[in-house]
Amino acid sequence: MDIIIEGNKKKIIQNNLTVPGDKSLTHRAIILSSIAQGESRISNFLDGLDCRNTLLCMQALGVNINKESASLLKIKGKGLNGLKLSRDILDVGNSGTTIRLLSGLLCGQRFNSVLDGDASIRKRPMQRIIQPLSQMNARIKGLLNENFAPLNIIGKQPLRGIDYTLPVASAQVKSAILLAGLYAREATTVREMQITRDHTERMLKFMQADIQTSPGRKIRLMPGNELKGVEIDIPGDISSAAYFLAAGSARKGAEIIIKNVGTNPTRTGFLKVLQDMNADAKIFNQRVISNEPRADICIKGSSLQGIQVDREIIANIIDELPLVAVLATMARGRTIVRDARELRVKESDRIKAMVEGLSRMGANIIERDDGFEIMGPTTLSGNEVNSFNDHRIAMSLTVAASYAKGKTIIKDAQCMDISYPNFLPVFQKIIN
Repeated sequence: MDIIIEGNKKKIIQNNLTVPGDKSLTHRAIILSSIAQGESRISNFLDGLDCRNTLLCMQALGVNINKESASLLKIKGKGLNGLKLSRDILDVGNSGTTIRLLSGLLCGQRFNSVLDGDASIRKRPMQRIIQPLSQMNARIKGLLNENFAPLNIIGKQPLRGIDYTLPVASAQVKSAILLAGLYAREATTVREMQITRDHTERMLKFMQADIQTSPGRKIRLMPGNELKGVEIDIPGDISSAAYFLAAGSARKGAEIIIKNVGTNPTRTGFLKVLQDMNADAKIFNQRVISNEPRADICIKGSSLQGIQVDREIIANIIDELPLVAVLATMARGRTIVRDARELRVKESDRIKAMVEGLSRMGANIIERDDGFEIMGPTTLSGNEVNSFNDHRIAMSLTVAASYAKGKTIIKDAQCMDISYPNFLPVFQKIIN
């Protein structure tokens, strides 16, 4: 499905909204509730394609999951050892989170599994989970190529606890190791050189796992505790809120308030980038529910300035970096993003995708091996651009198109449903 966006720099007239539930938290809530003892209720879950694939995989493993309403899931947990052999290959679709987290979980089962996905998943590197899981005595490898999906997993209990330092800043790898650690005979420790999102640790603790975190970026999990079913209220996804924050930040007279947004400190790097770029962004009404902080965020239009994005924050804003490129075209001076090579192995090569798309719209952008440089401000012009079937690219280019002169055609924009169903009609109501 291609879409047409008519550029518009007028004032945003609708200034209050909510965004769908957090994608990362929804994945983790479904998986951990499935292996907990007792019933869990998950409110404000994200009913997007990626999370549906996680749900379907857990149902295929014997878990009773009921959608009570458009915003409520009820899961009857099977306990740590209650999952059952799936009769079919577990299809993760386009979800890297699903395949990596389930790999850690399934390594510790008493049965064998095969995980597979779409063509994009088969290109994404799996050695980063295969290597540490193999150190835990797991038996996992690619069926066609040892380092890529489809993955063949021969279940084994117990696994061996390890002390592992992440060579790549990845919450997915960290979470896979911790899930496998639930089935180890001794403690599992994960050390981070760069901080990554900590939703798995928070949710494990909320469900009464024996897990400890330290300021030195060390996470230690002791096996033996059954997880307990809980009530989980999922805040709005800050990565989804980011598109509206970006759309308002450089638009004269704009004012948008987004309510109940997750403000986990490992996810708020984009807010820091906005503030560094001189955006008028404020956080208020802060509170903690289900062991996850959330707040309301207000953005007002202002004159942006170019910045250099520090290496330390890259892992924190990996999903929002395409939006940083868009904002850089609106900012005075040079914006430099380095040490972001991870962008090349997401759903698409996001560096290449954004450089190509913004170049076609007239941006002064230079592609680097590990990032990009942009000189602004630039008057963008509508053109035909490619989403590369990547939801983050499609939505980021929608924001760019809203600032551009004329009409922009975004190819294959149906991929937005992966993380934000109904994004386009919501966006078009606000940018009026």
